[in-house]
Amino acid sequence: MVEFSLPQNSVVKKGKTYKAVAGATNIRNFEVYRWDPDSGENPRIDVFEIDMDHCGPMVLDAILKIKNEIDSSLTFRRSCREGVCGSCAMTINGKNTLACTKAISDYKNTIKIFPLPHMAVVKDLVADMSHFFEQYASIKPWLTNDTEAPEKERLQSKEERAKLDGLYECVLCACCSTSCPSYWWNGDKYLGPAILLQAYRWLADSRDTNDQERLDELNESFKLYRCHTIMNCTDACPKGLNPAKAIAEIKKQLVQREHT
Repeated sequence: MVEFSLPQNSVVKKGKTYKAVAGATNIRNFEVYRWDPDSGENPRIDVFEIDMDHCGPMVLDAILKIKNEIDSSLTFRRSCREGVCGSCAMTINGKNTLACTKAISDYKNTIKIFPLPHMAVVKDLVADMSHFFEQYASIKPWLTNDTEAPEKERLQSKEERAKLDGLYECVLCACCSTSCPSYWWNGDKYLGPAILLQAYRWLADSRDTNDQERLDELNESFKLYRCHTIMNCTDACPKGLNPAKAIAEIKKQLVQREHT
């Protein structure tokens, strides 16, 4: 049986433990992945004891408390704190999610916080999203219409607009893509569930007239067909969207095109 091991400089080691203030009784433990590329040291797991009587209800509130009151060197992304920007995507107790929308009370014991998996780590909880957004740009995520522009706006019926529900809400947090084994193995070529959901968003838009070119670009063995409907993406989406269904709809459109 083959055994694999991490390079010695990648082995995650035990870090520091930061005790709660004296007299605190309502304590929760947070284990946080730490890595500073400038230090030359191995990644480590720091443990923070947080007094929940003086902390907000969400996991992001605890991370902010650590940053503001305990260890200012902790690095992470965050912005809106309302689940609409996707900045604070990370892995919490083994599942990708948005830290701002996950309640601490959802977890019973120690809360373990890591950066998104299978992406290079910039520092601590910050994953390198460069390739992900390059893939996003590759699908031309903007409205294309070759007819003369109207004076005000391009109108849709209520039925046409309803086809975008479950698509436009995507915040590009990458929780779904980084939970997908096919994306782990073929992320250099496979677009992944988040980008393919975004691609279908434009295919489903009645105002866009570029369907054929968009389908031509997607009709490639690695870009689209690495999806094996494992459904990790749908399970991981913090917005409750269904990327797997969007991917299936793209494949359906390609099949229908071949038979018309």
